[in-house]
Amino acid sequence: MSEVLFYHLQQTSLEQVLPSLLERSLERGWKAVVRVGNPERIEPLCASLWAYRDDSFLPHGTSEDGPLSAQTIALTADEENPNEADVLFLVDGAVVRDLESYQRCVLLFDGRNDDALTAARAHWKDLTATDHDITYWQQNEGGGWEKKA
Repeated sequence: MSEVLFYHLQQTSLEQVLPSLLERSLERGWKAVVRVGNPERIEPLCASLWAYRDDSFLPHGTSEDGPLSAQTIALTADEENPNEADVLFLVDGAVVRDLESYQRCVLLFDGRNDDALTAARAHWKDLTATDHDITYWQQNEGGGWEKKA
């Protein structure tokens, strides 16, 4: 079964948090899929990954850049695992579907958004009824992470 991590953002934006999580995945030698809930978010998210830090590079791309199978980090709104990734990041309301092809699934949601919070609670309820290893991390006032469940 996949390991599932919930990240409850409260102090910083997705664009501030996602790059460091992607970097940690790459340090493990993993490929990643970042699945967005709305296709219109792909390009802005891609642009933020290019510009997040001057001294670093995250190898990523969209279907506009060529086959997603060639990407180390694939940004998509589709449900497939196009690059045989080890980790799936669900952002901007992307829904949990089949997790079997991933070692880890990371669901990031904005706790300041009532709809995102409601959706995350529904995902939590559904996933706790499975055999997945699930943890819940909440951002504290300093921007650090505290394990809550």
